[in-house]
Amino acid sequence: MRNSLIAVALLTLPVLVAGCGGDEAPAVTQAELSKSLQDKGLKDTDLADCAARVFIDSGMSQDGLRVMVSNAQSDDPVKLLGENDAAKVSAAQSKIAAECVRMGS
Repeated sequence: MRNSLIAVALLTLPVLVAGCGGDEAPAVTQAELSKSLQDKGLKDTDLADCAARVFIDSGMSQDGLRVMVSNAQSDDPVKLLGENDAAKVSAAQSKIAAECVRMGS
């Protein structure tokens, strides 16, 4: 059940690159990403915190992290990410399934 929740939450993350923006945009924090995951349906706080930590630690770009916390919808969020960030999301999802789901069980 938890694996399904994570898969649904990650696959349906509302995404949209919020304009080009300059370097002045504040960095996305682990707390913001966790809250965004919770707001989008991942109700287990510990699981959301763990998933957010994994995404932050994955080395995704700030643009990629901003895509993940955006409120817009897309059929395929990975298409809105650069190739490098998309690869990091894939690796992070595997790590989340291995590390974070155990915590929530």
